[in-house]
Order: sequence, then structure tokens, then C-alpha cells
Amino acid sequence: MNTYTPKIYRGKPTLRAELLVWLPIIVGLTVLYVPSLYSLFTGIWRQDEQMHGPIVLGISVWLLYRNWAAMELAAYDRSSNNWGWPMLAVGLLLYALGRSQDIQMFEIGSAIWLLAGLLLLQRGVAAFKVQWFALFFMLFMVPLPGAVVDTVTMPMKMAVSYAAEHVLFWAGYPIGRNGVILQIGQYMLLVADACAGLHTLLTLEALGLLYLNIVRRDSFFRNVGLATLIIPISFTANVIRVMTLSLITYHFGDEAGQGFLHGFAGMVLFLSALLLIICFDTALQIFEAFRLRQATLAHAN
Repeated sequence: MNTYTPKIYRGKPTLRAELLVWLPIIVGLTVLYVPSLYSLFTGIWRQDEQMHGPIVLGISVWLLYRNWAAMELAAYDRSSNNWGWPMLAVGLLLYALGRSQDIQMFEIGSAIWLLAGLLLLQRGVAAFKVQWFALFFMLFMVPLPGAVVDTVTMPMKMAVSYAAEHVLFWAGYPIGRNGVILQIGQYMLLVADACAGLHTLLTLEALGLLYLNIVRRDSFFRNVGLATLIIPISFTANVIRVMTLSLITYHFGDEAGQGFLHGFAGMVLFLSALLLIICFDTALQIFEAFRLRQATLAHAN
């Protein structure tokens, strides 16, 4: 006698069901942060040294979307999500303090705590681990206190100016320096915060970490090595940008240096940083392969 045993399938949530779950959260976050984002877009994000903010925000949203399917798959494990409530409370406290006292670091940074708490409560620890880098990447769009920026920026500008002066002098150009002011030929250039400041360094750091996340190397040695090299790579890219602006001004005049080609130098900054990251990554790969081959030969002997 044949018996029939019904099979129970764990169905995938429909789009409508997902919207019903997330819609109140989306509405709440919109009410909280649309005014904050409006203040950023009409305020500090319009400054040259802060223009990385919208880019970081866009990439963070893309990373969340990119990992959404993997997050939903991992969400079947809902273990140990009790930390969501304290993180949610911290986020709301930071938002209230930052909004009421006009402290943008707290106001914008609270979004990271709120999103982390909501993910833990709604989808669990496993899902949170899938999205951790997207939340971490948002740190690079959080405005820093002006006192911290000014304290760190001046030594960086001095170092970048010093390096650019010596490289161009070695190349035979008539260049001198007084603090952060470069004089090349009859032209004088001030190394501004946007050219070699803390925000530029953080932007390039974000670029390097994004590269590491996208390529997803399995080698611990290459990941740690490249993460360590991001800081000198960022410094070198800043030096290349200042040198490019100096050469543009020297050969084409002050108007060219301060006009369209100034923006082009900004593109040079990021392209040179990306190329340096790729070159160092390739060099680490070759070194690791060489080290592995030597170890294999030594073990064979």
C-alpha cells in the first residue's frame, strides 16, 4: 500500500511580505535622515574637501543592495540578536543629541548604529555579518570635528609639499617652498586642504578598502599587506596630485591650474591611487607565489 507524505517547503518571502516588514523602517529612517542629508548636501558636502561624502553614501547604499540576497539567505539563522536593542538605543540617543545640539558627527554617525541594530533585530547575527562592510564603509561619510581635521591636516600638507618640492627639484624644475606654499617659476601655489588634507586621505583609504572588499582575496598575507600599504599609497597619490597641479600651472599658466585642469588633477589623484593599489596588489601576489614556490622546493629537498 502506497502512502503519501506531504512535503513542507520553506517558501521564499514574497516581495509584498518583505515590503510590509521593511516599509515602517524605511519610512522611519526617511523621516529621521532626509533633513540631515539635506543639511549635508546644502552645507559641508558642497565644499571641495568634503565632496567624497555623497560618493561614500552612494557606494554604501550599493553595497547594501549588492549583499541583500546573501543577507536574506543568511537570515534563516536568527541566533543571538539581543544586541540589536542596545545598539538601537545608542543610535537613537546619538541622533537626538546630534540633532538637538547640531553635532553632525553624532547625527550622521547614529545611522550606522540604527541600521546595525535593525539588522540584528530583523535578520539576526548571520545577516549582520553579511552587511558589516557596508555599515563600516559609512564611517567615511561621517563629518569629523573641525579641530581634529585642522590638527591632522597641517602636518600632512607640510609633508606633501616637502615631497612634491624635492621631486620636482630633482627633475630640474625651478621650485622652492615656504611652509605649504610652493613657488614654481613665477607662480605661487598654496597647497590647500582639498589637495592634501585629512579628508583626501580618508577618501583614498575608503577607495583602498573598497578595492579589498570587491576583489575578496583569500590570502591573509595579501589582504593585510595591502591594507597596511593604503596609507603610504594615499600619501603618494596626494604628492602626485600636487605635482600635477604645479606642472600644469608652470607650463600652461595660473588660469589653467585653477580652472578645469584643477578638477582634472583631482581625477589624477584617484586614478593614481587606484593604479598604485593594483600595482602593489600584483607585487604582493608575485611575492607570495615566489615565497610559496621556495617553501615547496625547500620541503621537497
